[in-house]
Amino acid sequence: MSGLLNRLQGNRNALGALFMLPAAVVLLLFLTYPLGLGVWLGFTDTKVGRGGEWIGLENYVYLWGDSVTRLSVFNTFFYTIVASVFKFMLGLWLALLLNKHLPFKAFVRAIVLLPWIVPTALSAIAFWWIYDAQFSIISWCLERLGLIDEYINFLGDPWMARFSTIAANIWRGVPFVAICLLAGLQTISPSFYEAASIDGATPLQQFRYVTLPLLTPIIAVVMTFSVLFTFTDFQLIYVLTRGGPLNATHLMATLSFQRAIPGGALGEGAALAVAMVPFLLAAIMFSYFGLQRRAWQQGGGDK
Repeated sequence: MSGLLNRLQGNRNALGALFMLPAAVVLLLFLTYPLGLGVWLGFTDTKVGRGGEWIGLENYVYLWGDSVTRLSVFNTFFYTIVASVFKFMLGLWLALLLNKHLPFKAFVRAIVLLPWIVPTALSAIAFWWIYDAQFSIISWCLERLGLIDEYINFLGDPWMARFSTIAANIWRGVPFVAICLLAGLQTISPSFYEAASIDGATPLQQFRYVTLPLLTPIIAVVMTFSVLFTFTDFQLIYVLTRGGPLNATHLMATLSFQRAIPGGALGEGAALAVAMVPFLLAAIMFSYFGLQRRAWQQGGGDK
């Protein structure tokens, strides 16, 4: 036994693998197995309470022709693209603001993180009250200001519901983007800005030619995580609208749950969940190629 320990201590690769073994076991049990089971169920007609048989691609063929599924795909992409763009713009603006010398800077940064820290279900309940057709605080304020004559039905109109859920997602996601980009901004040496200032660069030129290129690798990683979180969003939509009205806010994740659990069609729901994987892999590849630019931006070659 002592000889084995001595050999492990002398072999850094073996010692590293030993330390990673507990995490690998956890990932195998709670990630790899459920993913494999989901892929298998997607090729069967399994129902709740009844084992299924292998049916090949029938679930995927049915989902391809299902109008509700196509609507959920459109909703997912629309929701993800619009929310991610606004989260990036607002997050970058907030990060640049917090990077300046502000009074009570540490306190302000802590306050900014609150929307991200609050559990998603609680945030959704708060927005459900804010958007209520009868007691909406937004409608109440607008009516008192004389801007509207009747309360807005935020969650009753399909397009209004889409934008309302996107606004809630943006509120939750901006702090994550802002804090991550702020950490990236603080790694940029002030000497770059001093050199640019000596060369006569304006603040806008400094942002374009100094800040943005050096921040690009961080942006790639942060926005990849942001896209992944948004694309797979479930709690916010399920608590706020449960996919309504008229399936206008159903995302692929919420529709997959609805088909599999309340609807009982485990195979169909699993197939819809598995159909999300290629899009998620595409987002991960975007992050990978974004990271490849780090060496180039620091004056070296890609490795």
